[in-house]
Amino acid sequence: MNDEGLGINGERLCGILTRRAFVRAALASGATILAGRAATVLGAVSEKTTTAGENSIFNIGGDLLVNRLGFGAMRLTGEGIWGWPPDRENARKVLRRALELGANLIDTADAYGPETDELLIAEALYPYPKELVIATKGGQIRPGREQWVPKGDPEYLKQCVDKSLKRLKLERIDLYQLHRIDPKVPMEDSLGALKEAQSAGKIRHIGLSEVSPEQVERARKTVPIVTVQNRYNITDRKWENTLSYCEKEQIGFMPWAPVGGTRGMTNATLEKAAKDHGVTIYQLGLAWLLHRSSVILPIPGTSSLAHLEENMAARKIQLTEEDWKTIDALASRA
Repeated sequence: MNDEGLGINGERLCGILTRRAFVRAALASGATILAGRAATVLGAVSEKTTTAGENSIFNIGGDLLVNRLGFGAMRLTGEGIWGWPPDRENARKVLRRALELGANLIDTADAYGPETDELLIAEALYPYPKELVIATKGGQIRPGREQWVPKGDPEYLKQCVDKSLKRLKLERIDLYQLHRIDPKVPMEDSLGALKEAQSAGKIRHIGLSEVSPEQVERARKTVPIVTVQNRYNITDRKWENTLSYCEKEQIGFMPWAPVGGTRGMTNATLEKAAKDHGVTIYQLGLAWLLHRSSVILPIPGTSSLAHLEENMAARKIQLTEEDWKTIDALASRA
């Protein structure tokens, strides 16, 4: 991404929205911006166009209404997702601006930092607006900067929930996700600990990360699962089968690395397609996710205000159905 984001045509969602106002604003996001060929400028189209964020609302677990384009806070930590960021105030500004731009789903984890990411969120946003959904994760430890190790012991997970509550200054976590299934611990034992925390009122809903349809199905025998967070983007569709399962069951699908993560999205064909439509490849990738399925909840992350503006503008990209088909075909061959 370059540092000159498209912005959102000067649009700002000022202050903290009420739930009703948020819904109106999110639905209104179907209005257009200039993001396409001459045929789509100012809505002068010869064929039906589709705005990426047209179906912009998703109801997690039946009672958490969120804007489908959220914000992933992982990148707000130090280099290597380790320690505090070099500019702590900038990190807080990014979080506040994400809310101003309409994101009301923020994803984090106790392993990011570790711990510092959750602390940053509380520093920047507490007391929280009622509409904000903070999703965090536990069950993965960081013995070192480059190390990510699953740890699903029931007692450990119970401690994770309590510590995240304290760091985030919450009485209840709206969405708590098992960061990874620990191959050394039966899934039912790990989820049983989260079920206990749910029964105690410490968490509202439970999600999983990096799982197959079979694992989700098995997990649902222990506890309701409302979201799945797997790596997925326009050029990496390894978990297409899990997405299909989530579509069938109306489970929220939160793709991590929605614009490629550390690998980026360097693809000459898609770069050209994005340029032809007057957007960046990252915006095109996010718009594709929003268009791909109404259960997809992208959570792009960045530590840059300019990139944040650019990412959030993706929900306004307007293309024809034929354009989407062409881009999908190009991506499939990438």
